[in-house]
Amino acid sequence: MSSYGSPSPSRSSSPSPASASPPPPAPPPPCGVPLFPPLRVRGGSGHRLRRAVWRQRRAMAAGLALTAAALAASGLGGGGSGGDDGAGGGHGGAEATGAAAERASPQDRLVSAPVRIADAETVRLLRPGDRVDVVAAGTAGADGRVLAEGARVDRVPSAPAGASVESGALIVLSVPRSTAAALTGAGTSAGLAVILC
Repeated sequence: MSSYGSPSPSRSSSPSPASASPPPPAPPPPCGVPLFPPLRVRGGSGHRLRRAVWRQRRAMAAGLALTAAALAASGLGGGGSGGDDGAGGGHGGAEATGAAAERASPQDRLVSAPVRIADAETVRLLRPGDRVDVVAAGTAGADGRVLAEGARVDRVPSAPAGASVESGALIVLSVPRSTAAALTGAGTSAGLAVILC
């Protein structure tokens, strides 16, 4: 029975597993990382975004081109091609008038001429940009004569606080220089009237 209770000699004499394994290998010596250009991934989400923005820009440019063509065809673009006699018309008259004035001779350049109209109530009907004919009232038995045809109204100044209706009203017309001289001379000697064109 003693053989059962004693430990076996073969188990106690075996070597331990930790002392029998070889040492781990040494790490490799340090080395540098080679230089290389950055990687660019094609077909990513950035490329799709750029394509979408590019398409949107093209659509917007096409829309603006169609709008410009429609405005040019309707005459609202202000290019001076509204069927007037070259003095500009409608909304873009100031730019067209300035360009035409630079090319014209000194006598044909447009100037602003203040003109006193005999009928103040008629002047209240005028707005800047309107076209008018200016007529000098004739003396007894004589017909009136047209001093300016198709003159553009630049400004309609408001009447002073104490002004009477009998003294007339002042307007500023855009006319050629020679016509402005005739209007000024006739305005001092005869009453002037306007006809809305």
